[in-house]
Amino acid sequence: MTPLPQGGLESLQVFITSLAIGLLIGLERERSPAAKAGLRTFALVALFGTLCAMLAATTGFMWLLAAGLAAVAILIVSAYFGAPSAEGDPGTTTEIALLVCYGLGALIWFGFSMLAIMLAIATTVLLYFKPELHGITQRLERRDLLSILQFAVLSFVILPILPDQSYGPYQALNPYNIWLMVVLISGISLSGYIALRLIGPRYGAPLLGLMGGLVSSTATTLIYARHGKISEDLSRLAVLVILLANLVVIVRLGVVSAVVAPAILPTLLPVLGGGLALGLLATAHGWRQLSTGKDLPMPEMKNPAEIRTSLTFGLLYAVVLFFSAWLSDYAGSKGLYAVAVASGLTDVDAITLSSLRLFSLGRLQADQTVTAITLALIANLFFKFGLVAFIGGATLARRCLWGMSATALGAGIALSVM
Repeated sequence: MTPLPQGGLESLQVFITSLAIGLLIGLERERSPAAKAGLRTFALVALFGTLCAMLAATTGFMWLLAAGLAAVAILIVSAYFGAPSAEGDPGTTTEIALLVCYGLGALIWFGFSMLAIMLAIATTVLLYFKPELHGITQRLERRDLLSILQFAVLSFVILPILPDQSYGPYQALNPYNIWLMVVLISGISLSGYIALRLIGPRYGAPLLGLMGGLVSSTATTLIYARHGKISEDLSRLAVLVILLANLVVIVRLGVVSAVVAPAILPTLLPVLGGGLALGLLATAHGWRQLSTGKDLPMPEMKNPAEIRTSLTFGLLYAVVLFFSAWLSDYAGSKGLYAVAVASGLTDVDAITLSSLRLFSLGRLQADQTVTAITLALIANLFFKFGLVAFIGGATLARRCLWGMSATALGAGIALSVM
């Protein structure tokens, strides 16, 4: 048994925090006509959870905590299932929220106040945004749910069973690390893919460009280069989507670098920032010239979390990683830069991740890594400009030239003065 000094008044702050959490969740439930528990009930349940935790901790009888939870559950059953609603369905949301509230109250007593507050806010958000969440689930199609399930397989089934050990020449191939990069890129791409499916064309070119850039800037460029040939208005909108999608690549590279090798950021961010700044200025000029509100067609893009797509990227990343390590050792930085330009023509993620991996292992200097990433970015921009010229025609290419050139020029200038 652990006595409470000073009559337990020093624990008053704990109960005040518990009360605030109960009131926060109860405030949202008070708005729901179907809920039979509101402000007072949730506040009392949270206090009851903290009280049970205190009694269990001070007396050593931990069964008191379980008994309190059972008491709350019995009250819920008697209140809700004993008198169902007019529709015959008492629901389960408020009941689960009450149990969560009890658990959060107990969590506070055991010293996890910050975690409990964060969970309380998250619970309230989930309760409040029920219509929006319900609308999202209605807009998701079978293939969207399949995408989420495939990503779950990539992350929680395949990744944990791979060996975290380096193999091959130069010890460059680590199965766990390779697949972790696949999960990282697939996760970023999947978030854009799902968002693109949810927003549809109704929010216009800006969000289509941003989300398309997250999924695949190359696919976005290809699709809208084709649509840009249809009419003058659609051509102007297509230019904006293409430029924005390619600017998102820079932001994406920054995020990936921060996750994989944060130590590179002081050297890399000025270069990425230079390309982003000039690219944004050029894109803003094109935005001012845009005078139509015509919706763009929705792009049909492949699921980025599909197993075949992920395997292809994983294989590409492994090949680029190996050749980067080999040529960096055999031919120095010139060999690495040749790989960067060649691989950057089709996929800037693979060379970026391989360079960051070699930097983390101490096999590349920061300036070599940043140079390789910048060369890959510029090569990728030139490749996509070629797609625009070949598929969209000369007019669309002229309109995209200034934006893509500004992005490449900004990154190149920043690299040269690094």
